[in-house]
Amino acid sequence: MAGAARRRRTRGQVPQVIPLVVPELAGNEARYLQECVTSGYVSSAGPFVGRFEREFAAQLGAEHAVACASGTAALHVALRLLGAGPGKLVAVSDFTFIASANAISYTGADMLLVDSEPRTWNMDTELLHDEVVRRARNGGRLPDVIEIVHVLGHPADVEPLLELRNRFGIPIVEDAAESLGASWKPGPQVGTVGDIGCFSFNGNKLVTTGGGGMIVTGERALAERARHLINQAKLSDDQYLHDTIGYNYRLANVGAALGVAQIERIGDIMRAKRLIAQRYERWLAGLAVTPAPCAEWARPSYWLYSILLSAAVDLDSIVDAASVAGVQARRVWPPLHRQKPYVHTERLGGHVADDLYRRGLSLPSSAGLPESDQRVVCDRLHRILPTAP
Repeated sequence: MAGAARRRRTRGQVPQVIPLVVPELAGNEARYLQECVTSGYVSSAGPFVGRFEREFAAQLGAEHAVACASGTAALHVALRLLGAGPGKLVAVSDFTFIASANAISYTGADMLLVDSEPRTWNMDTELLHDEVVRRARNGGRLPDVIEIVHVLGHPADVEPLLELRNRFGIPIVEDAAESLGASWKPGPQVGTVGDIGCFSFNGNKLVTTGGGGMIVTGERALAERARHLINQAKLSDDQYLHDTIGYNYRLANVGAALGVAQIERIGDIMRAKRLIAQRYERWLAGLAVTPAPCAEWARPSYWLYSILLSAAVDLDSIVDAASVAGVQARRVWPPLHRQKPYVHTERLGGHVADDLYRRGLSLPSSAGLPESDQRVVCDRLHRILPTAP
């Protein structure tokens, strides 16, 4: 009788939800956090901060790394270091999370939104290149800085931007918040080819510090200036003297401790992400979807495995149906030109970014996603999504 009652109570309940992405904390995280508590070093003064910076730089093959309170803080400082400010113009990807644009707004600079290209979903760098060359020929306004975003774990095509830097001296900030571990092949990792690279360690990223970011650069002077600005532009540790407006953007030792433990396992995390991507591509075959982009010259890190549905599908109804079936899926972001603060911003194109928003869907992508759970996700998507014609 009691068993029957339990069955009645559970009948019709929503299945346990398979989350979009959760952190994988399977290494030394607890041990290192306990070291912080035991030592009393829980703020930005502590040995794990420097260790995290050194080990992160070594992982990327970068010369210098400066830990920050968030990826947005890293972008803000990077843009300021490269000259963004009132009266300046920063070109940025239109299809990106809004933090990429907000960091520009913090500096007071104007913005030029650049559409995506369908091969990688990243900025159409050929479009920007041709526009800059046209403006230079006609005496038009050129970008003072370019912020290129590597979205959803896929590297952008940076060659046209490197040509603009060489020809016109336009510095490049790489927003690699979502793409730690991604690389060009053969070639370097994202975040290391621009003047400054910026990363995020939010709880849903490939590596997490609970919240945090990193600036990487090959120039010592930029790294030293960044470290100065994130510490309230303080001139010395024992006096309250400051030489410019700075920020409280330091990463705490407890966050850095998490980061060190995560970096120790970055190889395992990356292998898991790429295996998840391979399974999705194989197990979603036969559905009316376009798989996550993977250009022949790129090695993505697949932060969030995202697909494009057929144009005829109502994406909101798909998200709702997936939720009822116990699968957390999420639409990709609206392009910046559709966000209220930036609807009147100058832009190049926009139809590709609009199409990505209209059809893009991110699927459960935790590094610790069990194969059995991923099979459940795909089985339920086969019930929800239309098949290929």
